[in-house]
This record gives sequence, structure tokens and C-alpha cells, in this order.
Amino acid sequence: MQQQAAAQAVLDLRSLINDLVNDGRMSQEDANVLLGANRTRKQSVMHPLAYIATQNVEDVSRAGKLLDGEALTQWMADRVHLPIFHIDPLKIDVPKVTAVVSYAFAKRHEILCVGVTPDEVVIACAQPFVEGWEPQVEHVARRKIKKVFANPADVTRYQIEFYTLARSVSGASGGKSSVVTNFEQLVELKSLGDAEADDKHIVNIVDWLLQYAYDQRASDIHVEPRREVGRVRFRIDGVLHDVYEFPASVAMAVVSRFKVLGRMNIAEKRKPQDGRIKTLRADDSEVELRLSTLPTAFGEKLVMRIFDPEVLLRSFHDLGLVGDDFKRWDGMLSRPNGIVLVTGPTGSGKTTTLYSSLRKLATSEVNVSTIEDPIEMVEESFNQTQVHHKIELDFAAGIRTLMRQDPDIIMVGEMRDLETAQMAVQAALTGHLVLSTLHTNDAPASVARLLDLGVPAYLINATVLGIMAQRLVRTLCPHCKEPGEMKRDDWDALVSPWKVNMPDTVYRPVGCLECRNTGYLGRQGIYEIMLMSDPVKDMVGENCNLQALRKQAMREGMRTLRLSGAQKIAAGLTTMEEVLRVAPPPERAER
Repeated sequence: MQQQAAAQAVLDLRSLINDLVNDGRMSQEDANVLLGANRTRKQSVMHPLAYIATQNVEDVSRAGKLLDGEALTQWMADRVHLPIFHIDPLKIDVPKVTAVVSYAFAKRHEILCVGVTPDEVVIACAQPFVEGWEPQVEHVARRKIKKVFANPADVTRYQIEFYTLARSVSGASGGKSSVVTNFEQLVELKSLGDAEADDKHIVNIVDWLLQYAYDQRASDIHVEPRREVGRVRFRIDGVLHDVYEFPASVAMAVVSRFKVLGRMNIAEKRKPQDGRIKTLRADDSEVELRLSTLPTAFGEKLVMRIFDPEVLLRSFHDLGLVGDDFKRWDGMLSRPNGIVLVTGPTGSGKTTTLYSSLRKLATSEVNVSTIEDPIEMVEESFNQTQVHHKIELDFAAGIRTLMRQDPDIIMVGEMRDLETAQMAVQAALTGHLVLSTLHTNDAPASVARLLDLGVPAYLINATVLGIMAQRLVRTLCPHCKEPGEMKRDDWDALVSPWKVNMPDTVYRPVGCLECRNTGYLGRQGIYEIMLMSDPVKDMVGENCNLQALRKQAMREGMRTLRLSGAQKIAAGLTTMEEVLRVAPPPERAER
């Protein structure tokens, strides 16, 4: 762009390409190809920067890199001397920003309000030389304007998403808006006819929530009622993030809509309920959700656990189960009979570990059966049964029935009581491999838990092959992590009582677009695996000394959760703070 261009000049493709060539960002050959190409009707209405970003043109100034949306946005922001703004929808108050200007006004001028403070409004623009809108916005908002430049593709996308959501919320609560855009219908289930829940605005809001949660890699959706509003939060990589606040009446209708889709009783609001939904994403892949409602002071709270097959059924390497830990785990799974236990708190990845293990074991030569409460995700390679307490089908009854189904491998969702534990022991004694979970802090404590349930020590020694405790730590974003510092005293305290050399380089989180400026992207497990060797079995009894048991297991190669985390730190995968956040401290582990 030439600075002498008129204030109202709209960016055009030819001028942008010439400027990219002059700035040494695009080769003349690529420029000639782009200028000579026949653009489709869809491409012709795209912003020229967004169009260039789709053409996979090499960035001459960065060997091996392309002129993608991020590079072009940074280049343009530098040229027009505007701050660059990366639109993160989780950090934007949608009701506030959409109230500043109308959708038609924002679309006409290719702008989007992205922030409102008592003193100013932040306006992201895709046309930096179009300025006619500024006095009008200042007059309406009664605040100064802070003008920033954002990726034009993001401006267009979030114009539609923000204003469509605002329209749906306003329409559902009796207000008015000016946007006429619908999201793709995601849930393909027949409605049960609840008028409020089937309102088109509520349908749009529900579809947006689901699509948004999938895009943000959320594992849980929380809809929480308050006195005047309903708050929506997503759990991403184990941490909850505020997403949106609806009027209380809208939040109640959203909960009702989800209950309709989950085949739950929408008239019953006093009792907790459970349900399931299977949805289709835009790429036609299926995602299942498990719904749970709970009556609270201000209405029903709804939590939805998202079971994405791509996340739930992962390889052991993706889970972080590698090296000696994998050899120990694989050795236990290779045994023809016995009990293998996975332990840890809720959300520590036990289900993912068990499903991934069962998928590996479920060949055409064996019969794999499960009894779960509830079935986390339907998997075709094994037979799954859900607990139904109303018809007296609990874990113990389920195992008793499975024993007559000629199983080779049985997975029990959880050992909660003595009867379930006894049936699992009987299954192991009669030649079956049994996988199950317990809720304890570490692996040795599971032995005490079984003893507390009333399982005799001799049966524990005869059936239990090994116990694995696990936690999930957030992994550093590979796109932005950089070397950091660590105190030797902190490292020595982490790996105690082992003498492990501190790594030469440790990394710290920074934050970028890929990780939404958190510095972390995804999670992996840290593991503590205790094998039931003969010396360990000799220590199992009514007055079992857990501290002595733990020391014996460590002499035989068991690594504590904190030491497993230290190995992840040394490999540059996570941080000291993450390991300390999830791994039990030594004083708790010694109990």
C-alpha cells in the first residue's frame, strides 16, 4: 500500500501482491501466478489477505515457511503501524462487544469490537484505511477507540459467530437483534416436543456450544445456574475456562434442550439424572457426550463429558506410557489371568488407559467384556454392559453374569465394595484377566484399600498382578516453549529419595496462538507401577506397613509419580509446576 492512498481506500489483491514482492516476502513468479489465476466466485468475495493465505505461497523471507494468515496479518500490522490482535473467543465478553455496533454496520466496514472498558472500545479491523466508521462508533459507545489489526479471516468468522449467538440469546429471552445466520445442525436426534427447548434460538445456542467445545478441545461443558444468569464453562486440558453468561431463563431452556436430546425427563427437576447424546461434527465424525444434571439452589446444573474417539482411544506412546513403564504395563496385560488395577482420582485418565489397553487386547481370538457405570464410550471391538441399579444389575451381578459368557478378559468399571472385589477375585482365580479401577492416591495404597474392603491378604497375593497409579500433566506447547531456569534444591526435592542428575535444559511455557497463550497444548500421563513380586506379597497382611511396602516396591524399580514427572521435565515435555500440581506430596504418599 502506498501511504498516499485515500483514507477510504479498500485493500485490493494486486496492490497487496506488489507490496509483498517489494518487501521481499513473495517471489515474482508466485506473484504472476496469483495475478493470472482465475478466482472462483467464493474467492472473489474473500478479503485479499485471506485469499493469499489459502494459496500456499512460500514466504521468501522465511525458508520453508508459507505466507499463512498469521504471517500476512503480522506483515500488514507492521505496515500500517497498528497493534496486532489475536482474537481468542474464550477471552471476549460477547454480549458486551456485540452491543457496541450492529452486525450490519460491522459487516459493512469489516470491523469487530473485541473489548470494552470504561474508557475505550477495542475495534479489530480488516481494512485499516477505511476510517469513516470511527466517529460514529465513538459517538454511540461514548468512549475512545483503540484500533487494532486482526486476521481478516478471523474478523469475518467471529462476526458471524458472535452476532449469531447474541441474536439467539436475545431472541430466546424476548429481545431483538439483526442477524440472520444459522449454524449447522450438529445433533441428529428426534425431539421429544418440549416447546421451550425446541425454540429455534435455543437450538442455535446448543449447536454453537457443542461446535465451540469441539473446536476448543474441551473435555467437559458446565452449565451452572446462578440467581440472575447461567454461566457456561469449558474444561480444557484439565483447567476450567469461563465461556459465556446467559440470562437465567435462557440457561434453563438450554439445559432443557440438552435433556430432551439426552432422553431425560425434562419435567423432573428435583432429582439428578443421567443421559447420553451422540453428535456429528462438521467432518461427519461422531462424538459422544455423557450428561449429568444436579439440582442446585438456583436450578439444574448440567455437566457434559465429551468422549471424542480420537482422544479416548490413543496409542500408549500418545498417552506418555513409554520405556520401562510401558514394558511393565504390557507385561501385566500379557498374563492369561489375574487382576490389574489402575488407580487415581477422577479425571486422571484411568478410563483412557483402560480403553486403549482393551482395544489392544481385543483381537478376534479373545472375548473381551466390560461392566461399566456408565459406559463411557461405545467400542465395537468388545462387549459392553451398563450397570442398572433399578433392576439390581450392579458390578457384582454383572461380573457373575459375565462369568457365564465365556469371557477371556473382563473390565470392571470400579471396585466399590467387597462383593464386587470378591467377584473380581473369583474371576481371576478361574482363569480370567480382570482390569479395574480404584480411587487411591498411589499404587501401594491400593493394597490397603483392598484390605479395607475385606479382601483377605492371601487372595490379594494370589490374584493381583500389579497396580498402576496415574495422573495427567499438561504438556508444553511445542510451538512456543523456550528454555527456562530451575533451582537445584527444587529438583532434588522432586526426585527424592533418588539421586537423579538435573537436566542441562528445562523449558518454560510462553504462549502462542496454537495454545491460546496458555503455554500448554494437550496432556500426558505420569505413572507409578508396582508389580506384585514375591517380596512385596510377603509384606501384604492385616497389619500391612505401607511405608515398608512402598520402599520394597521402589527397590524393585517402581518410580513414584513425582519421579515419573521429573522424567517428563527432563524430556522437555512439561514443567515443575505441573508435576507438583497433580502428583501427591511425599507426606501424603507416606500415609
